[in-house]
Amino acid sequence: MSQQTVVNIPITDHDNFSFAECLVFLGRSEKECLHYVEGDVVQKMLVSNGQPILVEIGDDAVAKSLRVTVRSTGIDSGSDSKNDPDTLREPDSVDVEYIRRYISHWLHLNADLRPFYDFAKKDKVLASLVKRYKGLRLIGIPDLFEALTWSITGQQITLGFAYTLRQRFIQAFGHHAVIDGKDHYVYPHPSVIAALEPASLISMQFSRSKADYIIRLAQSMASGLLTAEQLENMDYQQARDHLVSFRGIGNWSANYVLMKYHRHHQALPLEDAGLHNALKYQLELPSKPSLADVKSYTQHWKEHAAYATFYLWRSLY
Repeated sequence: MSQQTVVNIPITDHDNFSFAECLVFLGRSEKECLHYVEGDVVQKMLVSNGQPILVEIGDDAVAKSLRVTVRSTGIDSGSDSKNDPDTLREPDSVDVEYIRRYISHWLHLNADLRPFYDFAKKDKVLASLVKRYKGLRLIGIPDLFEALTWSITGQQITLGFAYTLRQRFIQAFGHHAVIDGKDHYVYPHPSVIAALEPASLISMQFSRSKADYIIRLAQSMASGLLTAEQLENMDYQQARDHLVSFRGIGNWSANYVLMKYHRHHQALPLEDAGLHNALKYQLELPSKPSLADVKSYTQHWKEHAAYATFYLWRSLY
């Protein structure tokens, strides 16, 4: 029987939190394989103290928190055996603080949405969106390598095909476990991808340039040339400039990463096609706005840019 422990994670500004709205976003693609939405619960495999664990996340509205059930998979990350009792860790080996940090970052549980909502209520583009999607948090990507490679994967292709490539990448190179008959994955580690040749990704239909960019980024992260700690010690402009110094990372990708991973509230992926389409629909424009028009529509967002962008993306599905 799987071992279990329970972790409660408090939610800042609970009046402006909707787990149901977050679940809509998390369940938007049938090709998602890093987590699963099962009714009103999210399942996701993490690695804690070298041990793959399954977390099941549900809402506890009374306690104004999320209730996270942590189940040992019974598999050590360095073992190929799914049934070896010697690889089963005790529950106290689970890093509870890591789980709290990861999930709080992922679902932005420590956010105070009141300043954004006060701003949005007076904005002709955003006012209807914050009413319609009240409580939606900016769902992030807590893993820097995942954020970087996802931003490269999605460049200049449809979102559907980007999800196909991402699924192939994860299933080929990510840590895998079968739990209760379901396949669960952890995103590939940079050291694994750093050892690949481009042909491994090209065979999955990554373009040659994307394959090269992803492998080079993995090598940069594996060697310590690019680290999460570096970004933590930089302001927004420094972090953006650092990211765009790496091949394959342009202004759009850098802002996407700083929005979804680093939580810079002023990060604005101006070139994003989804943002352009959402503005077209919200403003009832006859065609997609030009980049100059998008700059004009968004220049006053400033510290609300990331959340404004995310709510506009939400309006597309």
